[in-house]
Order: sequence, then C-alpha cells, then structure tokens
Amino acid sequence: MSELFDEVDEEVRREQLKKLWDKYSIYFIALMVLIVAAVGGWRGYQYLEAKKAAEAGAAFDKAAELAEQDKHAEAETAFTELAAKAPSGYRTLARLRAAAEVAARDPKAAAKMYDELAADRGVGGEWQDLAKIRAAGLLLDSASYADVQQRLEPSAAPKATFRHSAREMLALSAWRNNDMTAARKWLDAIAEDGETPPGLRSRAEALQALLPPVAKS
Repeated sequence: MSELFDEVDEEVRREQLKKLWDKYSIYFIALMVLIVAAVGGWRGYQYLEAKKAAEAGAAFDKAAELAEQDKHAEAETAFTELAAKAPSGYRTLARLRAAAEVAARDPKAAAKMYDELAADRGVGGEWQDLAKIRAAGLLLDSASYADVQQRLEPSAAPKATFRHSAREMLALSAWRNNDMTAARKWLDAIAEDGETPPGLRSRAEALQALLPPVAKS
C-alpha cells in the first residue's frame, strides 16, 4: 500500500513540475540566453581591451625607439597621438613622454603639459605628483621660490612618493632665491629622513656647506 502512495506522490510531483515548466520555461530560457550573451559580451570586451593594450604597447615602444634615435619631432608626434587614443595606462605614460620631448625645444610649453597632467585627477595621485616634479624641474631656474613652494610642498610631505625629489628642488629653489631659512628647512628634512637616497643626501650635504652659518643669538 505504501508503494502505491509513493507512486501517486511521484506522479503528483511530476505533474506539478510539468505545470511549473509550462508556465515559466520561457523565462528560464530567456535567463539562460541573457547569461550566455553576458558572458560572451564580457569575453569579447576583455579580448578587445587586451588587443588595444597590446597595440598601444607596440606603438609606445616604437615611439620610445624614435626618441632613442634622436628623432624627437617624430617621437613627439607619436607620443601625442598615443596620448589621444591609447587605453588609460598608456595614455598617461604617453602624455609624460610627449611632454619630455617638448621640453627639449620649449620648456615652458612642456611645463604647461605637465601642469595639465598634474591637474587631471583621473590619472591618480602618484602620476600627478610626478608631473608636478617634472614641471618644477623645468621652471626651477626661472620660477620664484613661492611658485616652486606652491607646486611642490604637498609632494614633500613625509609619506609622499616623490618627497625626496620635491625636497631637493625646494631647497635648490630657496637657495637660488636667497631664502636661506627655507633652504635650511628642506635640507634638514632631507638629512632627517632615513629613506633619503645616498646620492641625494650627498648633494644636500654639499649644498648645506654653501649656506652661511646660522647667526648665534
């Protein structure tokens, strides 16, 4: 008797499942189609992005070769074109290299390009700091200490990635503009930072020796 009830229960379950399938099968099929399409679309997107990155990498290497061959005008054009159409990573690198090529013929124009990159929050903080350093380096001989300070002081903070270079430039700018107090401040910061590179530390010590002695009170 129990076997008969089991058979009846099984038949009921099959009937219920059939009704559910008849009612909802179209939605299930549609969902499966959407999943397959989504996976296919994502794979296609990944393929296209990888292809773009590979093409950008090859174009970047070619532009770098032109620069190494002293074909700076051609390299500038190549980097500028790459900066306009490459994926974000290569775009930022190309903008930096394009500015470096321009610097050889027009430092002020290159500094402006670096300033534009430094103001672009989309590239990320470290790239912005690097652009600030590059721009300040081009203007170091002509800019006032106040200008260099405005540009670089945030990049000289204790945990900043490029703090060592920023501090050296700030010290040099202060020294060239006869602000010995500021120069001493930045040279002290270089000396007190245990992670200061040895070469930079040596240059800072040489500059420190050129400063007039501190007046005794």
